[in-house]
Amino acid sequence: MQIFKVGGAVRDRLLGIPVTDVDRVVVGATTEQMVAQGFRPVGADFPVFLHPKTGEEYALARTERKSGRGYGGFTFHASPDVTLEEDLIRRDLTINAMAEDDQQNLTDPYHGQRDLEARILRHVSPAFAEDPLRVLRVARFAARYASLGFTVAPETLELMRQLSESGELQALTAERSWKEISRALMEDQPQVFIQVLRDCGALKELMPEVDALFGVPQPEVHHPEIDTGLHTLSVLEQSALHKQPLTVRWACLLHDLGKGLTPEEEWPRHIAHEHTGLKLIKAVNERFKAPKDCQELALLVGKYHTHCHRALELKASTLLELLQSFDVYRRPQRFEEFIGACEMDARGRKGLEQRSYPQADYLRGAAQAAREVAVQPLLEKGFKGPELGEALKRERLKALKAYKDKASA
Repeated sequence: MQIFKVGGAVRDRLLGIPVTDVDRVVVGATTEQMVAQGFRPVGADFPVFLHPKTGEEYALARTERKSGRGYGGFTFHASPDVTLEEDLIRRDLTINAMAEDDQQNLTDPYHGQRDLEARILRHVSPAFAEDPLRVLRVARFAARYASLGFTVAPETLELMRQLSESGELQALTAERSWKEISRALMEDQPQVFIQVLRDCGALKELMPEVDALFGVPQPEVHHPEIDTGLHTLSVLEQSALHKQPLTVRWACLLHDLGKGLTPEEEWPRHIAHEHTGLKLIKAVNERFKAPKDCQELALLVGKYHTHCHRALELKASTLLELLQSFDVYRRPQRFEEFIGACEMDARGRKGLEQRSYPQADYLRGAAQAAREVAVQPLLEKGFKGPELGEALKRERLKALKAYKDKASA
């Protein structure tokens, strides 16, 4: 029995970056031998075991064969006869198909170290095209390592294009897709993920609503970059630069979907795109079964982002309506994330990345003014039920008018 570290642990050590996950492969062992040594079997699909002391995962070396559509359409074969090289060849990229023993002796049959040095993401074998999830994975790795200069090999991008055109992407489950998308959005350069998906035709298959934004012009006075798709990439880039959470990054990706529905004769204006985009945002949310907080923020940002940009001009009554829509009294964090997404939208414009966004603090102040209206004096005056709600609304409106007067003085 031989044990090797494989995949990301080897790759990241060679790159000189922190190793977070350690995967191990066991060569020359049977399930019975693993159990006899105290390893606990987990997973029904293939033989993976938990170490009796550390709880870390160890997988028997295995081969796999395509047996159906999608990510799960494979049969696995594990036995003591399977070699390390046979296990490594089933992996996606050469930089993930390296192994090392406890003395850090490298096994690199598919030239992963060479591709690491050349900063290339290259598939290991033609079997790459059997797993549609790998399209998303490669795009995610491109986003993760873009800052190190990594690019996708042309022949790998071509295989990704063939996969995208084959219809296999439609066989991916919402859960598997969301896992890759959400991880990619949290990388340092999530816009690279979207760009790579677009380059291989996968964006059109997975998110046609986002793909439709490319080539759609916006007024140059507000958007020097003009192209709505490029603007979306820039907004996503800003969200990563400013360390925004996943909810904000998801909202940034979807905020302008309505512009893809504007008739060409109305270009470059996009009247009421906030409302026309809501059905598209809802469709994308549901397609990937995004978490509830991501779904809610994406819809709210889509609907109200132009309100945020015009915050200083809003009437007190409109301001109150906005605050009520976000339930800022019980859910202050969601409103803060909304402001963050809108600021990213404002900064995601060519040459305007560093400009100030006074609307952010103005809205924070407005929310605070509304929150400070006390309920107790109204209760003491005898208000209750719906009447209390109306009285509270009147007092908050009064507070917002006073806030606006003070801010503009």
